[in-house]
Amino acid sequence: MNSLLADIAVIGGGPAGLMAAETLATTGARVHLFDAMPTVGRKFLLAGRGGLNLTHSEAPEPFASRFGERRAQIEPWLAAFGPQQLCDWAHGLGIETFVGSSGRVFPKDMKAAPLLRAWLHRLRAAGVQFHMRRRWLGALEATPGSGWALRFATPGGELAVQARAVVLALGGGSWARLGSDGAWVPWLAGQGVDVAPLLPANCGFDVGWSGYFSERFAGQPFKSVAIEFRDSRGRTFAHKKGEFIATATGVEGSLIYAASGLLRDEIAATGSAELSLDLLPDRSAQQVRSEVLHPRGSRSLASHLKGRLGLEGIKAALLFEVLGREGMHDMEKVALAIKALPLKLKAPRPIDEAISSAGGVRLQALDAQLMVSAMPGVFCAGEMLDWEAPTGGYLLTASMASGVVAARGAGRWLQSAGG
Repeated sequence: MNSLLADIAVIGGGPAGLMAAETLATTGARVHLFDAMPTVGRKFLLAGRGGLNLTHSEAPEPFASRFGERRAQIEPWLAAFGPQQLCDWAHGLGIETFVGSSGRVFPKDMKAAPLLRAWLHRLRAAGVQFHMRRRWLGALEATPGSGWALRFATPGGELAVQARAVVLALGGGSWARLGSDGAWVPWLAGQGVDVAPLLPANCGFDVGWSGYFSERFAGQPFKSVAIEFRDSRGRTFAHKKGEFIATATGVEGSLIYAASGLLRDEIAATGSAELSLDLLPDRSAQQVRSEVLHPRGSRSLASHLKGRLGLEGIKAALLFEVLGREGMHDMEKVALAIKALPLKLKAPRPIDEAISSAGGVRLQALDAQLMVSAMPGVFCAGEMLDWEAPTGGYLLTASMASGVVAARGAGRWLQSAGG
C-alpha cells in the first residue's frame, strides 16, 4: 500500500474544497486535495454553462434572509467571506464581473471555465497538491499525536494518507455523475456524527398533468407570474414576479426553486403542497374581474380572455387544466382563479435531478469553526452541511464562505497542535 504524509487533507474538489485549500495554502501548510473524479470543479463547470452566477448584489440583510432557519449560523460565514469578498477574489484572478438586471453577479464573459483555470493555476503556484481519481473509502481513524489516518482507492491500488487535520468538502447528493453522490453519509453517521438525511433542494415537483397538457405544453415557460404559499406550520413564501417551466410531470424553474424547501417539507408532512399562482401579477383582482365579466358577445371564452387580458397559451391552458370544463363556465370562479389559481404539488423530483440538496452534517454537530465536535481536527464545509439556499448566487457564496471558515479553523488547529 502506498502512503503519504500531509499537514492538511482536503477531500472534495468543488468550490468549498478549493476555497479551503486556497485559504490554507496561504498559511504555508502542506495542503493535499483529493477527489474521486478525474478533474475538479465538475459541478461548478456544469452550473456555469448557462452563465456562471457567482453571487448576488443585494444588501446584507436580504441576502442573509435567503438562508431561512439557518441564517443565524450562516451569517458568520458571510462575515468572513461574503458577496463583496467573493467579487474581489474573482477580480484578483483577473475575472471582471458585472451585475445583471436581476441583481445577480456574473463574470463578464459569463463563463466558468476561465475562472476555474485561473483558480487552479493560482492554487498550484501556492503549493496545493492535487490527487485525482482518489476515492475516499470512508476510513477516518484517529492516531494520537499524528492526526487522522485515511484510505483512498486509486487506479494503482490503495493509498494510505496521514494528515494532521482534515477538511471534508464532499458535496451533497445531487448530480451524482459529477461526484456528489452522498456515499459519505453512512460513513460519518457510523462514526457518531449527527447527519440529517439528504433531500432534494432547488428542485422540481410532480403535479400529474393530464395527457393533453403534458404533451402540448411540457417545456414551455410560465412568464411573469407570482406564487404564494403557506404551509401547515404557518411559514409563508411570496414572490411578486418570476417564471418557471412546465415539465412532462409537473413544474420546475427559478420561481419554484425559491420555494422548494417549504414545498418539499410540506409534502413530507402532509402528503401534498398547494401553492397559489397569480397568472397576471401586474393586474389587480378588481381589474381582472372587471375584464372577465365584461360582456363577450359571440366570442369564445379563449378569445375573450386573450382580447381583454392578454391571457393565452400555457396560462389559459392551465386555467382549464385546474378548473375543468365546468369551472370555466363560472366567470366569477375564472376571475378568482386568474389571481389565485390553486396548484397542487404531489412529490419533489428525485434528488439526483435537483440542483442542490438539503440535509447533511447537522450544524449542531460542529463548533463555530466548522470542526466536528466528536472528531477534533476534522472540519466540514460546503453542501455536505445541513443547510440550503435558493439559486441566484446564494448557494455558491455560502459554500465558498464555509470553505474559508473551515480552513481558518483547521489552520488554528494546526497551530494549537504545534505548528
